[in-house]
Amino acid sequence: MKKIILISIAAVLIAVGLFLILFEPVSNEIGKQEAHKLVDEFEEVIAQAQKETPKEKKKTKKNESSAESGADSSTYTYSSGSDYVPDRPTRESLERLLEDSKAYNKKLVSNQGTVKTSNYRKAALNLRNYGITSNIFCYISAPKIGMKLPVYLGASDSVLNSGAAHLSYTSLPVNQKSTNCVIAAHTGYIGRTYFDNIHILTAGDEVMIRNYSQTIHYKVIEKKIVKPEDTRDLYIQYGRQLLTLYTCIRNNKGDFDRCIVICEKK
Repeated sequence: MKKIILISIAAVLIAVGLFLILFEPVSNEIGKQEAHKLVDEFEEVIAQAQKETPKEKKKTKKNESSAESGADSSTYTYSSGSDYVPDRPTRESLERLLEDSKAYNKKLVSNQGTVKTSNYRKAALNLRNYGITSNIFCYISAPKIGMKLPVYLGASDSVLNSGAAHLSYTSLPVNQKSTNCVIAAHTGYIGRTYFDNIHILTAGDEVMIRNYSQTIHYKVIEKKIVKPEDTRDLYIQYGRQLLTLYTCIRNNKGDFDRCIVICEKK
């Protein structure tokens, strides 16, 4: 009887050990497949939008849509004038999204340094106004590290727990000069690989952004570790088209610094 009990205990310990060993890689792989599925769905949305136009347009007040989304209505003043919100993304709504994104970026150039970092959590635009319910603006990929992640608007806790996030009051990732799009994601998030490997990227490596209108190719130009309060690299540099990847990284003092990978359009 004693032997059976010992064997049972050993079996349980082995099972627990295997679970602990396999949990992280298995969970990371599941997360990777989920991200790739979202990317595939994103591409399908684009393909469908190019084929279709809405059968019926619904009239709505933009401020009502903004309030329902829980985001800052003051950021939704960049519309090209349409009062109609489609049921799903259409060619017209995605063209309007591109123009509104460019208008948003232009306004940022003269307002840098005037926003508290807590406002990075707010979505830059209400994507529901364009028929997009996923809050995904684009996806980012880096072939060298096998990364492909959807990018959501607004770096709130819930968004960062789901993947990569665009920091509001930084440039939206569209093909436009005098922009610096900052995308943040966790490192060391249990069961998911987000920006864990961006520190492997080196000068010349390719990073791509695919939004609803275009694919933008960047190359890594610099990588650095900075203190959380150092936000100089998040600023727009006139005439340049930058993409800045931003994540927390442990230092040797039991705290976190920031790992920043700066990319520029090829």
